Amino acid sequence: MLLAGCNTHQSTLAPFGADAADIRYLFLVMLCGALVIAIAVALLMRHAVRAPEGELTHAGGMRLVLWLGGIVPTVVLLGLLVWSLPYMKPRPVGPADLTIAVEGEQFWWRVLYRPAGAAPVETANEVRIPVGRTVAFRLSAADVVHSFWIPGLGGKMDMIPGRTNTLVVRADKAGRYRGQCAEFCGLSHALMALDVVAMPPAAFDAWLADQRRLATATGEGAALFAANGCNACHAIRGTAATGRIGPDLTHFGARPTLAAGILPMTTANVAAFIRHPQATKPGVRMPAFPQLSPGEATAIARYLQGLK
Repeated sequence: MLLAGCNTHQSTLAPFGADAADIRYLFLVMLCGALVIAIAVALLMRHAVRAPEGELTHAGGMRLVLWLGGIVPTVVLLGLLVWSLPYMKPRPVGPADLTIAVEGEQFWWRVLYRPAGAAPVETANEVRIPVGRTVAFRLSAADVVHSFWIPGLGGKMDMIPGRTNTLVVRADKAGRYRGQCAEFCGLSHALMALDVVAMPPAAFDAWLADQRRLATATGEGAALFAANGCNACHAIRGTAATGRIGPDLTHFGARPTLAAGILPMTTANVAAFIRHPQATKPGVRMPAFPQLSPGEATAIARYLQGLK
C-alpha cells in the first residue's frame, strides 16, 4: 500500500501545480495534528489502565471530558478553520488567461482550447497547459456525472450534465502527468484516464499553433475510414470527416496513448480497438467492426497514426 503512493505522475504527494502543493501542505499539517491527537489518546488510555485504584474519580473524569471532549476540540477546530480559509480562496482569472473546456463522455474527454484573441482548437484525451500561466478549466458532461481530477495539479471537481463548473489552476513544473475520472460513470470508469503535459510557455504556444494545421495523411486507410462510416462519428479537419459523436482525430497520431490514456499508441493496439473496442473498454459507445479483416483494420490504424 505504501509503494502504491510512490509514483510521481499521478499523486497528490508529487505536485506540479501551485494548488496541489497547497493541498499537500494542508494534508501534512492535518496528518501531524491527527498523529498528536492519536498519541495523546493512547497515553490517556495507558494512564487510565495503569492508574492506582481510587485515583480516578467521577469529578475528575467529567472535567477531563469537558476539556478534552469539548473546549480543546472547539478551539483547535476553530483555529484550523481560520488558518485554512486563505487556501480556499479561488485563484483569480482574467480575460487574457487561457480557457480550456473539457467535457466528460463515456469514456473519454473532449478538450477545446479557447485562447484569448484566437480561434478555438479541439482535441481529445490529452490536456496541454503552459507552465507559469493561469488556466481556467470549464468542466461539463455530456451524459452522466464525471469528475475531473489531475492529482498533481489541483483538486477534483464534478462534471455535471447541463452545468459548467470552473476550476482555475497554475502549473509550476514541466513534465508529463496523468489525470483520472474520479466519479463512477459506468463500466469503464477506471479506464477513463487523461494525459496531461505541462510545457514551457513558448513551446505551448508553438504546439497550439501547430494544432490548427489541417490533416495531411492519405493512403488506403483513408478510403477504408470513409467507406466504413467512421467519418459519421469522428472529425478530421481538412477532410470530409466532420462527425461530432466521437473524439476529434485530426492529430490523433501525435498522442502518446489511445482509448483515453490506457493503451500505448501502437498500430496493433489501434487496429484491435477498431475491431473490438468493447474488449478494451466495456460499455464504450463506439461500435465494433468485426467485419474488417486484420489487414483492413491495420491499414486504418496506420492512416490514423499518420495524422500528426
